[in-house]
Amino acid sequence: MSALITGIGAGSPAEKAGIRTGDRLLSINGHEIDDVLDYRFYAAEKRICVRVARDGVEREFTVRKGEYEDPGMEFETYLMDSHHSCRNNCIFCFVDQMPPGMRESLYFKDDDARLSFLFGNYITLTALSEKEIQRIIDMHISPVNISVHTTNPELRVKMMRNRFAGESLKIMDRFYGAGIKMNCQIVVCPGYNDGAELIKTVRDLAAMYPCVESIACVPVGLTGYREGLTPLWPFDKSLAVKTLNIIEELQMEFYHEKGSRIVYPSDEFYLLAERELPGDEWFEEYPQLENGVGMLTLFEKQFDEALESMPDLIPDRNIAVATGEAAAGMINGLVDKACKKWHNLRCRVFTVKNEFFGGGVTVTGLITATDIIKTLSGSLDGQEELLISESMLRHGETVFLDDISVEELEGRLSIRVVTVENDGAVLAEAFAGAGNGRGGRE
Repeated sequence: MSALITGIGAGSPAEKAGIRTGDRLLSINGHEIDDVLDYRFYAAEKRICVRVARDGVEREFTVRKGEYEDPGMEFETYLMDSHHSCRNNCIFCFVDQMPPGMRESLYFKDDDARLSFLFGNYITLTALSEKEIQRIIDMHISPVNISVHTTNPELRVKMMRNRFAGESLKIMDRFYGAGIKMNCQIVVCPGYNDGAELIKTVRDLAAMYPCVESIACVPVGLTGYREGLTPLWPFDKSLAVKTLNIIEELQMEFYHEKGSRIVYPSDEFYLLAERELPGDEWFEEYPQLENGVGMLTLFEKQFDEALESMPDLIPDRNIAVATGEAAAGMINGLVDKACKKWHNLRCRVFTVKNEFFGGGVTVTGLITATDIIKTLSGSLDGQEELLISESMLRHGETVFLDDISVEELEGRLSIRVVTVENDGAVLAEAFAGAGNGRGGRE
């Protein structure tokens, strides 16, 4: 396999060695390069031998650089080949519940180990080839983020609707034997993998501690677009309380035996159960933030620490904040703290109900511009700015999931929109009119 080199960084080690745009990368230090993981691993040394094909002729170049310095070669895609798609048809898949008519790329289901290492994506293991499994072991790439859901092979086949889903659990045993670190995710579906099945799954995974560093339990997310899909029902308060009790008992057991809680319920479970979120120390090193575990607690801690250190005087401010239903209580509390410190701050919080996705979707990250417009139109009263979380936008873009841009939202509401990083300290700075908030017209 070869990868087309589409660019060479000016002044880079690759350029100095004589490698050119249009060459095809064949190997580094004798190792064939299939994708970005091979490239990063084998190009880490200070001196590398790069073999390329140019005009049908193979050539070798010696590249001298700093250890772990990128040689400076650019490729057609970040991964150096195409994304690996998911081979499952999970009964709880969120992509299957998305509204019709959205951008085609949003319906793509990835199950790519490379994205697990590079960006923290979770994989099911069912798409891994033997070559990829062995590469992870040989390179000792850690951690691997795994969507487990259940350690009952038959139940995993039923939930993921893939006849290899149960067999692929054995890959975790191989990773454990090789000392590969793993973070695990369980999407809990009432009537399937909750109750006794959840206890079994968590105990099975915790038995592989410390290789299994953490386990996140997340309630199944159901939208209003489930026609023709497997019947599922959402968590209510009673079910959330029962599940929290199970997880907390296991946490106490593991903490006593192993010195770590290992398993964590997502913040959503506490909100559904109408229970207070645990304090900062409960989440140890926050190993599962991407699954919403301890996110609200950490956010509030960041906000409080920043607020305390900020000046007592700020310019007059009259602003608005849009948030999802799940975080609304916390955001209102933070606004109260800020207004007590700064008496010339006026801040109105708008709780946006997610009608675009429907169902029980309440997280801020899935709020669309369509629903913001529905909620805020005609309700703004002299506010100079609208603060939104950048989690509402597609990664690296200024566009919401409904294809409306931040700039268009500004035009529809006649207000400057400032996107705020998902960090409590940054929100405190945005309240004061300082920091790294980004406006759509900037």
